[in-house]
Amino acid sequence: MKTAALSLQHLLAMYAGAILVPLIVGEALGLTSEQLTYLVAIDILMCGVATILQVIRNRHFGIGLPVVLGCTFTAVGPMIAIGGEFGITAIYGSIIVSGLFVLFISRYFGKMVRFFPPIVTGTVVTIIGITLIPVAINNMGGGEGAPDFGSAANLSLAFGTLLFIILLYRFTKGFARSISILIGLTAGTIAAAFMGKVDFFAVSEASFFHMVHPFYFGMPTFEWSAILTMILVAMVSLVESTGVYFALGDMTDKELKEDDISRGYRAEGLAVFLGGIFNAFPYTAFSQNVGLMQLTGVKSVRVIFITGIMLVTLGFIPKIAAVTTIIPTAVLGGAMVAMFGMVISQGIKMLSGVISESPGNSMIVACSVGMGMGVTAVPELFAQFPSGVQILTSNGIVAGSVTAITLNIVFNMTPVKSNERTTVVHKESA
Repeated sequence: MKTAALSLQHLLAMYAGAILVPLIVGEALGLTSEQLTYLVAIDILMCGVATILQVIRNRHFGIGLPVVLGCTFTAVGPMIAIGGEFGITAIYGSIIVSGLFVLFISRYFGKMVRFFPPIVTGTVVTIIGITLIPVAINNMGGGEGAPDFGSAANLSLAFGTLLFIILLYRFTKGFARSISILIGLTAGTIAAAFMGKVDFFAVSEASFFHMVHPFYFGMPTFEWSAILTMILVAMVSLVESTGVYFALGDMTDKELKEDDISRGYRAEGLAVFLGGIFNAFPYTAFSQNVGLMQLTGVKSVRVIFITGIMLVTLGFIPKIAAVTTIIPTAVLGGAMVAMFGMVISQGIKMLSGVISESPGNSMIVACSVGMGMGVTAVPELFAQFPSGVQILTSNGIVAGSVTAITLNIVFNMTPVKSNERTTVVHKESA
């Protein structure tokens, strides 16, 4: 019973992060309530599958640490952009290829990590977080194109939810703080129900059980720019996961070897690949669950395995998934400001220790963020370029990421030869 209670705590700690990704992406792509219910359900299920793949260590995959995997927020902006330009099937085509890419490089990524130091990953995460903020602000108003956009009711729900989350985060500690987003969403939805802004139709229509369907949204399509974008997201996620691996290795007194890290990467690659097939999302290690382990002192793999089983079980029950789809857009928007703001703050935290190390690092951040934001604001800037070049320039996140990687090589990995000039002084005799 105690193990089940601890597992439930981990489920609640990661639940808000798990459901927000499908809700945000599904809303942005204009999915029906039935499709959105399926998207949430399959995401919860695949979070469980991904977690189980990681904790059951074997010869081929699984790091064997108490790692909880969930969908990464760094993929939200890119997925919305890909879906808007190429359609939802291109999202899953790019996810499938990125999963295969991670499987392929899992043995070698340790050597490639040097191309993704904190100055690069911190910059990329910051760019992704900033590009997500307009999505949150639109949702605070009720959603782009909503007839009551910016109404007093929508703004009061959005800012009320955000304020509630802030107060929870300020005046609570431990587990309550770790699930403040989830509590805020619940409170905001209850308030919206009293205002008559909650539609329970999706819950009443949802079944109590369903089977998962590969390629539910259609056969995947493959676009080079989408694939490149998702590969960049996958590599950033691997770097983030590496930090979680070493943190958990330290907490559990386990010395991680190169083979352990490779199996961890392989488990994530397999999870991402399966996520693409079953129309879920890219996955990464969730740091909030590491914080919960530090709080409780319980670092059992068995607890996390049961959490994975719970997630898989919930994924087969659409009725529960449908409950999350009734959250009003304005309430989501309020919570998204906090969530996406945390993505930005995580990027800034990653940069804080390295940005002052050299003037070159400051230039890397300045140019990369400027390029990423510039292309996002004015996407037609490179419209005259050849289509092959536009793969790197049509998306602000890709443009900013490529700029960061390139400038890091220029400033930090290219040796500088100093040419010493000898000045010969001719002394004139008086």
